[in-house]
Amino acid sequence: MAPTALRLHDHDNIIVALRPVTPGMTLTGDVTAAEAVPAGHKIAVRAVARGEPVLKYGQIIGTATQAIAPGEHVHVQNLGMGAHRQDYGFGAAATPLPRPEAAATFRGFHRPSGRVGTRNYLGILTSVNCAGSVARFIAEEVERQGWLRDFPNVDGIVPIVHGTGCGMSGKGEGYETLFRTIAGYGQNPNFGAILMVGLGCEVMQIPDLIDRQALKDSARFRYMTIQQTGGTRATVDKGVAILRDLAAEANRAARAPAPAGKLVMGMQCGGSDGYSGITANPALGVASDLLVAQGGISILSETSEIYGAEHLLTRRTDETTGRKLIDLLDWWEDYTARNFGEMDNNPSPGNKRGGLTTILEKSLGAVAKGGSAPLSAVYRYAEPIDRPGFVFMDSPGYDPCSVTGQVASGANLIAFTTGRGSVSGYRPVPCIKIASNPDLWQRMEPDMDVNCGDILSGVTLQEKGRQIFDLMLRVASGEETKSEAQGFGAVEFVPWQIGAVM
Repeated sequence: MAPTALRLHDHDNIIVALRPVTPGMTLTGDVTAAEAVPAGHKIAVRAVARGEPVLKYGQIIGTATQAIAPGEHVHVQNLGMGAHRQDYGFGAAATPLPRPEAAATFRGFHRPSGRVGTRNYLGILTSVNCAGSVARFIAEEVERQGWLRDFPNVDGIVPIVHGTGCGMSGKGEGYETLFRTIAGYGQNPNFGAILMVGLGCEVMQIPDLIDRQALKDSARFRYMTIQQTGGTRATVDKGVAILRDLAAEANRAARAPAPAGKLVMGMQCGGSDGYSGITANPALGVASDLLVAQGGISILSETSEIYGAEHLLTRRTDETTGRKLIDLLDWWEDYTARNFGEMDNNPSPGNKRGGLTTILEKSLGAVAKGGSAPLSAVYRYAEPIDRPGFVFMDSPGYDPCSVTGQVASGANLIAFTTGRGSVSGYRPVPCIKIASNPDLWQRMEPDMDVNCGDILSGVTLQEKGRQIFDLMLRVASGEETKSEAQGFGAVEFVPWQIGAVM
């Protein structure tokens, strides 16, 4: 019979229930359950005094807010975040990865920039919300006319619409963040060609995007504004004609072999649970290391969800890079305080139902996605990633917003772990969904690509990480993910809005 509970580290004063626990059940060693505890939740293995740290993974996840007896459920009723202090230990664990046994490849779309796409979409970018409906009208008209089937190398058409672009300052952090995001999508290698549509009078002006970001490839990039073109109908007609020309250009691209080092993988976790840091996240960490060893890029993000575990990253980099990460966390502490929040507002209610109690606990599990590779760089949200390796990109913990930044930074593949269940997709980039536990896999298999629940029954992290990496190569070569098959990706472009809405 599978074990009832798991102790993750010799120093831990808690264990994790691997299945629902009933009062009187014998657990690890001589511990007897004092009460009912749901699967994925924590149980004390010895007496914990009020004010004493609670340890999981051998790390502090909070402080007991009252005395806890052996066998008692450890959760929101008796565990709080407590003081947050870390020893950064810059560079102490920056160990290079071993060389790969063999070179891995995939079949992708080679771009003039030298980057390689895993998909070949036509994109309709919008500079402002006011152009969103017209962009969708253009896409719908192309689908109605049906001529896209004449271009077999084109995967489809993706209108990118959003809720901002005007009613904002034309300078400062909020403007620059949106600017990088839109420009980054314009340069993502998963777009074979792009039409940009604006209204004309908005703050985010198309000429500025073109001049500052050199979106001037006339063969693959066109633009227009609704006001200058003559209104909705004229813009739709002109847009359809332009896209037909662009489709012919995009169709010239065909899949060809590429080294795995051309993959840029954005890593996310959403709807995490008590198993995420034990199964899915560390398994993805193994896959991340395999990719980085091949010369590729893996991107860890969600700055508010590494809070409390940042020392595990600073120890894997030099002090200059590590200080950039700490500066981001200082900004977030100030940002949340100014907006009447606190860092421990996260975990969400769903995370807590799944067994996570404090942001420190959640962050320790989230950082496991980053494997063991040295941290090579830290980037702002949507900033172009210009070096290989394991990197960090600043972003909120809100999944669609975080992935949007990663795609803008150049991600051509997304790997997304979940414990409670997540349904989303991120066109033009395919998203691999990774389930942390067997119950989720059984309930939501049509939405999940990988089951990491079998790690609880004996599959090793190395085996599962290799399985994820092999799937990454197949998806990058064109294999459809579950979210792609169901048509996700139309509403998940969510740029990070910073600053006043005017």
